[in-house]
Amino acid sequence: MTLQTPTPHPTTMFDTVLVANRGEIACRVIATLHAMGIRAVAVYSDADADAAHVRLADETVRLGPAPAAESYLNIEAVLSAARVTGAQAIHPGYGFLSENAEFARACAEAGVVFIGPEAHALEVMGSKIRSKNHVAEAGVPVVRGVSEPGLSDAELIEALSNFGTEIRYPLLIKPSAGGGGKGMHVVERPEDLPDTLLTARRVARAAFGDDSLLIEQLIRSPRHIEVQVLADAHGAVIHLGERECSLQRRHQKVIEEAPSPLLDADTRRRIGEAACNTARSVDYRGAGTVEFLISDEDPGTFYFMEMNTRLQVEHPVTEEVTGVDLVEQQVRIAAGQPLRLTQDDVVLRGHSVEARVYAEVPEAGFLPSTGEILALHEPSGAGVRVDSGLRVGSVIGTDYDPMLAKIIATGEDRSQALARLRRALEETVVLGVETNISYLQQLLDDDDVRAGRLDTTLIERRLPALVFPRPDEHTARLAVEAVVTENQAGDAVSHNSAWRTDGWRATGSVPTNYLVTHRAPEGELTTIAVPHLSDPATSPGDIAPGAVTTARQRTVVASRAPEGAVVWVSTPGFTGTLTVADPHAQTLARLSQREAELTEAAPEITAPLPGTVIEVHADHGAEVEAGAALVTIEAMKMEHRLTAPLPGTVTLNVRVGETVKLGQVLAVVAASDQPDHTEDPENVEETAS
Repeated sequence: MTLQTPTPHPTTMFDTVLVANRGEIACRVIATLHAMGIRAVAVYSDADADAAHVRLADETVRLGPAPAAESYLNIEAVLSAARVTGAQAIHPGYGFLSENAEFARACAEAGVVFIGPEAHALEVMGSKIRSKNHVAEAGVPVVRGVSEPGLSDAELIEALSNFGTEIRYPLLIKPSAGGGGKGMHVVERPEDLPDTLLTARRVARAAFGDDSLLIEQLIRSPRHIEVQVLADAHGAVIHLGERECSLQRRHQKVIEEAPSPLLDADTRRRIGEAACNTARSVDYRGAGTVEFLISDEDPGTFYFMEMNTRLQVEHPVTEEVTGVDLVEQQVRIAAGQPLRLTQDDVVLRGHSVEARVYAEVPEAGFLPSTGEILALHEPSGAGVRVDSGLRVGSVIGTDYDPMLAKIIATGEDRSQALARLRRALEETVVLGVETNISYLQQLLDDDDVRAGRLDTTLIERRLPALVFPRPDEHTARLAVEAVVTENQAGDAVSHNSAWRTDGWRATGSVPTNYLVTHRAPEGELTTIAVPHLSDPATSPGDIAPGAVTTARQRTVVASRAPEGAVVWVSTPGFTGTLTVADPHAQTLARLSQREAELTEAAPEITAPLPGTVIEVHADHGAEVEAGAALVTIEAMKMEHRLTAPLPGTVTLNVRVGETVKLGQVLAVVAASDQPDHTEDPENVEETAS
């Protein structure tokens, strides 16, 4: 659906707005600013010097080095950028400083308009404890639990005991200052509560700088419904319907849609009124989202969960079914203009679904993936929208959130929207980093998802049964074609930016056979022998090196690796890397494969990604059993607990507080009856923080 065309205000509007964010949301905000005739200023860290949002902006300012604390979270640097560019307002996007009351006050003191609510609303709603108690006084229903501020672990446990049988296990521990589901812990049994509280406090302190906790009755298999609100400075408050956000993994949303397939008209009206009352209770101004839990067993009853005082990642689905540009509304409200919409003007038309594309490896416990974008094809067509900050050459690191893009599909009804999204994901090609696209496709194919039978535990129940694609002979042949074509072409190979000309080149005759291998993240090895290709240019399934072909076909990219040519391949059935080895490497490959088959466990414990050691669980030289916790590292606000893969004696190579690199050996478990082996990718447990 086309968003409403911006109408310039005759007297009041900003000339220049600074966007204090990066990636797809910065690109999204800049697009609306340009549509409104407003100059857009982009800020960037050293890691984003050539990013898409920097290229789109009218003016740019460097903030500092890659770490967010030294760039995007540096309040003085952001305000300085506003001063030197003459920006009258700052749009914070989401994440970073978007819900920071200190930043909102600093903007006001600097004479710059913060495009968001007042600091008071940020403070009240930024604390789960304070917000829950506040909205309860306003008559909004809340989940039973302990939410008094400042309670110690012992006091929390004592307060729970006062409820008697009114509160039953399981319970949910939440960090008061948290958001986006980070740091939540489920407690199934009373005896687990003390240790879980210790962990929850440590995680909350590390992630949010505040270890305040609250405890609630856990609602089993709940639906997560959120309501979009708009409020101006003149007392008008409206809602724009709800979004269904129940498809989550570890409290992180994966697929969202509007409207919810669960709510009837009466519940939609009542939950919308509750959301508006929540906004009124703090004199809210701007765009915000009020989140609720609903039990499938009682879909007419809802409970306040939290209010997000900013634009949400999933805001596009609301825009698509209402035709309202939420960024434009934010800007106009911040400029002091009254809402031009009334509640009666808000009409939901059709259905819209959004999928978040992440640089992550679902088969390896959703660990982040890094690399350079070598090839990119984003979908298009009727009802398809892509919010993205990607381009060929983008470098995806570990400094920021791994979300790459959002793919949104809208149709006349839910069935059409889901079908369009499924097709759009098939058309999407991102090569150079691993992504969750195949995982998203499998979710959309789930019978319960298609039927609208959703809850926040569905994904976790489905994960063990997911089967990820493996390469076939056709895919292997494409990889070999790419390598042989490059070998024959030499430096004359296509200069398409997606094609790397630094692959290995054969000398002498073309090998009789090529050995094509693919090792899945969980360790499974696929080996395919491809016979001699006498004329790859005319062979079946021919594809130009680096070419992104028509929708749902295939893409091939090659890059050099010591053991042969590592080729990125995308076909309708498989996307990933294949290693193409010549006959001289085949003997070594077979030996490696045989060794892997004989290996039962790997003694070396290596870092699955860069991070910081936050806990060492065993003493140097101690005897441990298989599965015993050894080291916990924190990276990208996630805790990764590494365990012993076999019984034996521990040699520790790191200490608490040490920064470690990807692949660094953290510990070794030596068993007298086993030889040294290589890393086992199975010994990582991940906890959201």
